[in-house]
Amino acid sequence: MHSRTEVTAQDGLYEMNAGAEVLDSPRYNEDIAPTKVAERSWRSVHIAALWVGMAICVPTYTLGGVLTAYFGLSVGEALLTILLANIVVLIPLTLNAFPGTKYGIPFPVVLRSSFGILGSNVPCLVRAVVACGWFGIQTMFGGLAIHLFLGSIFPEWKALGGVGEVIGFFAFWALNLWVVIRGAESIKWLETLSAPLLLAVGVGLLAWAMPHVSLSELLAQPPKRPEGDGVASYFFAGLTAMVGFWATLSLNIPDFSRYARSQKDQIIGQVVGLPVTMFLFAALGVVMTAASASLVGETVADPVSLIGHIDSPVWVAIAMALIIIATLSTNTAANIVSPTNDFQNIAPKLINRTKAVLLTGLVGLLLMGHELLKKAGLITSDVSLESLYSNWLLGYSSLLGPIAGIMVVDYFLVRRQKLDLPSLYLDGGAYPAVNWAGFIALGVPVALTVLAMATGLLSWFYSYGWFTGSLLGGVLYYLCAGLKLGSLSGASKAAA
Repeated sequence: MHSRTEVTAQDGLYEMNAGAEVLDSPRYNEDIAPTKVAERSWRSVHIAALWVGMAICVPTYTLGGVLTAYFGLSVGEALLTILLANIVVLIPLTLNAFPGTKYGIPFPVVLRSSFGILGSNVPCLVRAVVACGWFGIQTMFGGLAIHLFLGSIFPEWKALGGVGEVIGFFAFWALNLWVVIRGAESIKWLETLSAPLLLAVGVGLLAWAMPHVSLSELLAQPPKRPEGDGVASYFFAGLTAMVGFWATLSLNIPDFSRYARSQKDQIIGQVVGLPVTMFLFAALGVVMTAASASLVGETVADPVSLIGHIDSPVWVAIAMALIIIATLSTNTAANIVSPTNDFQNIAPKLINRTKAVLLTGLVGLLLMGHELLKKAGLITSDVSLESLYSNWLLGYSSLLGPIAGIMVVDYFLVRRQKLDLPSLYLDGGAYPAVNWAGFIALGVPVALTVLAMATGLLSWFYSYGWFTGSLLGGVLYYLCAGLKLGSLSGASKAAA
């Protein structure tokens, strides 16, 4: 054990050798400690594979349908919106990845700079609950794929119906938790292996659908909005929702960039992996949904259900196996890693990675309890899973936007890319227990969002929630930092 903590730099990457005061601190454990430089082995190809693995999933497939059905856009407008949204979201994703790569620290520890050592738990838990909800939703899709896979091999399994889906849910739930408990290298291996398989699935589905659809007719379909209405308001509302799709990852991207070999690797990997994959797979969803009537006799917007209509048990089994891999690669990286770190941040000495993963699984299970009971035939309900996650897109982006803006402003403008690494793990160090600047900058946009939702006033603020929230949150934080709120000036001097 080192008697005192030492921080060293190597090619722009900082590494901490923890001394007794950090190792004994209640804010430290090995899982959220800074990664060693030797552990930062993810190249740009691994970062790109991570995004391919996360972007190719059932919700991405349905985005085009969401924009055309709920936001009144034409097919062409919807696809353009998806592409632009993912280019836009690259900005906070890339910027917020910087402290993770430079200092090797995860999202909750980065937040200790802008919200305080204890205050960081508030935005962490907001992020964690959203991730747990998405974990549950994706696990429902994975469970359905397992059910259809087993039904294609064992005909008697089909007779189980919804009960078979519930059994599939718990099997997929356990598989997800097992992968993350094994650690970051397990996730890296899974994403790198799954990326080429998932791309092959997309090509195969496209080859199946193309003879049954006319792209020119598809693009010529009129939008579902009142005739004569301009496109601008519909476009920006849809753009906000699509940015909200990855609003969560724009916050906790340090959870992954802490393993990147360099800033260049994380930037190239994200630029290559995210926008193109999202656009192409969403476009595939639009084409497949349009072709589904000719393929199976009815319009089906869910790829799992669509493939389940195929007559060949062999092809269904192969397709379902690949969808299981696709959903697993998305779920483990996008929806379990973040809450695992977030829950540890509450009490690092009491909650290790294994306990945090199990807690994530429990919360996700409870949030899906209603849907599971419905599938098991124990209750009846008209609430659909699809409408649930579609409505979330706009709602949670409004709440997470300010946090993204605060993080960027804190690291680049207030701290000027300099953090006091040991103090991020200590009580009474350079950073306050609660940084009120962060809470004011978060509280005002959230209050305006709630006001807009409750009264209809300032409806534009809610409709464009991620943009308005992130900009206002960032500006307020910079102003509050200038007023030295939350002991910000002392922390900045210590960091320098």
